[in-house]
Amino acid sequence: MMNKELMTAKILEAKATKGISWEVLAETIGMSPVFTTSACLGMNSMTEDKAFALCEALGLDKPVAETLQVCPKKAWDQGVPQDPLIYRLYEMMGVYGETIKELVHEKFGDGIMSAIDFTMEVDKEENPKGDRVILTMSGKFLPYKRW
Repeated sequence: MMNKELMTAKILEAKATKGISWEVLAETIGMSPVFTTSACLGMNSMTEDKAFALCEALGLDKPVAETLQVCPKKAWDQGVPQDPLIYRLYEMMGVYGETIKELVHEKFGDGIMSAIDFTMEVDKEENPKGDRVILTMSGKFLPYKRW
């Protein structure tokens, strides 16, 4: 079986060759663009039917579909990323992370927002002062257990 890095490279190459967007690809297989992209980048897995549908849409072979179904190792470089967009997300959490934590705890109590029972949308809002990026994250609140 191929590794996730090779799988991702094959998917990105096929996506570029076909000139298909993540939105269209996700719609074709009946999934969200965020989850579809994440699975294609190796950070989530797909069910067999979705993996084969994605590979059919991109003209990819069975080993890619099989690798899409493998549970990933969810790890990333612990250093601050150099990519400007990803860096700015880190910066936002650095500036607003404690604020978000305080407000979540005030509204829900002591616990966390799940990244497992979770959805996210990335939208664009046209604005005369400059288009806006809208990130909507929705995660189940999980209270800490006391014993």
